[in-house]
Amino acid sequence: MLTGTRIVEIEGIGPGPFAAMMLADLGAEVICVQRPGGAPLPGLPERNLLDRGKRTIVLDLKSAEDRVVLDALIRSADALIEGFRPGVMERLSLGPADCRALNPRLVYGRMTGWGQDGPRALQAGHDLNYIALSGALWYASPPGQPPITPPTLVGDIGGGALYLVAGILAGIINAGRTGKGTVVDAAIVDGSAHMMALLMSMRAGGLFRAERGSSILDGPHWSRSYPCADGGFVSVQCLEPKFYAEFLLRLDLAEDPDFARQNDPATWPKATERLAAIFAAHPRDHWTALFKGSDACVGPVLTPEEAAQDPHLRARQTWALSDGMLQPRAAPRFDGRTTSPGPAPLRDQHRAEILASLDLP
Repeated sequence: MLTGTRIVEIEGIGPGPFAAMMLADLGAEVICVQRPGGAPLPGLPERNLLDRGKRTIVLDLKSAEDRVVLDALIRSADALIEGFRPGVMERLSLGPADCRALNPRLVYGRMTGWGQDGPRALQAGHDLNYIALSGALWYASPPGQPPITPPTLVGDIGGGALYLVAGILAGIINAGRTGKGTVVDAAIVDGSAHMMALLMSMRAGGLFRAERGSSILDGPHWSRSYPCADGGFVSVQCLEPKFYAEFLLRLDLAEDPDFARQNDPATWPKATERLAAIFAAHPRDHWTALFKGSDACVGPVLTPEEAAQDPHLRARQTWALSDGMLQPRAAPRFDGRTTSPGPAPLRDQHRAEILASLDLP
């Protein structure tokens, strides 16, 4: 879908590279400008999954000779991605004003945790810190337990990378209409707060409360995960009454008074305790089989390796083994088709062809 679009990525870590990977998955030509001296994060593999489908070149941003190359790349690009703290690119004379002088149509994508301004803008932080401050972490665990979310998914990826992708695509569309680029300030703290809009709408309607564990989706026995006899887990979230009825029927609890009032918070603790004992009596596969094909909204909690073997995800080819590692295929799909992940390149792998394409003296 993005064939003919060129993105220049100034190498970083986390959400910026993920955003650039997603744009590459969508067909954009992504050129990753890598720093001399190796990967930006110790422990990253020689072939980084987040670089799949990209072309790579190592450039020293402080070298006058390498800056000639980078300037040529910027002139040819539709968008640029950088993920440094505010002010770093400006000190390198690579801020938005500098790049706009080279390419007035350039969409300049900035990926940070706290944003380009505000009291915390220059402060260090990570995924958990950003979503804690934004409010996105508040409902992330049962009451009485510290909030916890899957690492990077809500903050770095959900509130950061995906919002940067949306901003860059909007900027490219606008540049096509107006001939003018724009600066995309994608802050994880902003994006993760924005993701709360649905819950805040439910809260305005009385379905969510500030107190953890007392709201629909947040506290009921029918909206949580339960441990099984073998150490596995099952997820339960039968929100609508007809699905809840199916859930009870499968467990032979349809006539049990403890489960009669689905949305009465007073009944949730006892019902939760009883369900915990029920699910703990058998292994995960027993429950997977019992609820198979039903609308009870119950499913196993799988590892990525198990997910790759699930019949539904295998039919959709959601996961792939590429470059010797398990990785997800591109999403979303267009016209029902998915594509295999592009290869993850080595560092500086495409220097010669990138230089040749720029026709530099």
